[in-house]
Amino acid sequence: MLDERSRSLLKTLVERYIADGQPVGSRTLSKASGLELSPATIRNVMADLEELGLIASPHTSAGRIPTARGYRLFVDTMLTAKAGSIIGADARPLEAQLQPDQPQRVIASAAHLLSNLSSFVGVVTAPRKPSVFHHIEFLRLGERRVLVIMVAPDGDVQNRVIFTAQDFSQGELAEASNRLNAHYAGLSLEGVRERLKGEVDQLRSEIATLMSAAVQAGTEAMVDEQERVVISGERNLLTVQDFSNDMGSLRRLFDMFEQKTQLMRLLDVSSRAEGVRIYIGGESQVVPFEELSVVSAPYEVDGQVVGTLGVIGPTRMAYDRMIQIVDITSRMISQALSQK
Repeated sequence: MLDERSRSLLKTLVERYIADGQPVGSRTLSKASGLELSPATIRNVMADLEELGLIASPHTSAGRIPTARGYRLFVDTMLTAKAGSIIGADARPLEAQLQPDQPQRVIASAAHLLSNLSSFVGVVTAPRKPSVFHHIEFLRLGERRVLVIMVAPDGDVQNRVIFTAQDFSQGELAEASNRLNAHYAGLSLEGVRERLKGEVDQLRSEIATLMSAAVQAGTEAMVDEQERVVISGERNLLTVQDFSNDMGSLRRLFDMFEQKTQLMRLLDVSSRAEGVRIYIGGESQVVPFEELSVVSAPYEVDGQVVGTLGVIGPTRMAYDRMIQIVDITSRMISQALSQK
């Protein structure tokens, strides 16, 4: 879509804006690009880039800044990551904390490492717990209210209150518990759900309904999205020029970190990708804020993807550095969690 001259000027403009945070004018672009072009030629090229939606002109300046589309073209076709590790000595104190027998500490340390190295927000999703139950019990709390107590193989206990369409006696609840424990213990909750579909005709309708409700409650108990996200360095955004002058944007960002639901949707999308991925706000519904970018990567345990980590910061970030930070941290956490 762009000729070599236009690509060179766009690349220079994005790099200058990332470095300085100021709209880039034609004179600055002429000096920084190294191209022997007249100011008129550069203005014409910038007008073409603006017409293509790759750069925009803030109302308060004669210079131009990249749009989400401009950042995307830069990241996809013009970015060259520098060779060599950018972590070095900064990581050694934290790397020592990545003990494989303490997975939660590994997750917290990785989030802290991402935040420290990027000066933005580090985020890591903890590995999903296997949704397998060892024992289940139902207790009647009142009319159509039942407490589901589910014990995982590692001894972890989860409780959920469910509301049923009809009232059950404690005897009926005990019958459902006994049947689940006798025939389904040790299976994943998804496996129980699939088997229940095939056996529902053989069960009394009220027992089948109760068992299905228990499986649904157990699934929600075993995968608590709010507890799976570890965030470090939110306060770093208070010092970012792009956000510090807009309290409305800051408030919405902190609401996202507090509620975590949107964050989980984004990171779940990231976990289905291979390697480092960059999501730029304003180009799709994946990132909910126009001024925000996310650089993320999945991490593995014994060759299986179990979670995602990343850096959240302004669209005006040094993407080459962030790619290295995320990639190296992903490899470190994968190695730490895979050790026996």
